[in-house]
Amino acid sequence: MATYLDSTYLGSGDEGRRNRDYRPAWLDKLADDVTMEASVMTGVVTGPEAVRTILGFAKTLYDYQEFEYAGPYGEPGYGFAEDYSAQVKGVAPIGSIVVVRYNEAGRAQHIVINHRPLGSVLLWSRLMAEHFAGTEYAQYFSADPGSLAAPALQGTQVHS
Repeated sequence: MATYLDSTYLGSGDEGRRNRDYRPAWLDKLADDVTMEASVMTGVVTGPEAVRTILGFAKTLYDYQEFEYAGPYGEPGYGFAEDYSAQVKGVAPIGSIVVVRYNEAGRAQHIVINHRPLGSVLLWSRLMAEHFAGTEYAQYFSADPGSLAAPALQGTQVHS
């Protein structure tokens, strides 16, 4: 039986698998009306500038990304998927599944990012809210993660 500490979002602990400079190719091929939604967000953003701005800052929150899979899925040209674990600012493990669906022109049309566990999701959203405070992107993040964030992270051991 798996326990909280056996979860996939903790990664392998293998320093050699930790990627610190990953940039997905689909980020350079966004449709003009691309949409992005994520478990750390409170809405859906639209447009390449919004997606690049948000993901550009989000990347700075990772200490590293450790990939289980990154590549195409479905019929050729249909989509792209990423499955990775990471660490947020040295304090919180996070797992992510990213699904990108392409339009007929081969451009990224829809991006969905699912993160886990909840404590890391809430921390991530708060950090994003603090960064984007006072901007048009602030509305997509929660600055008040509630009382779940600290208890969910207590006792978590991050591989070093």
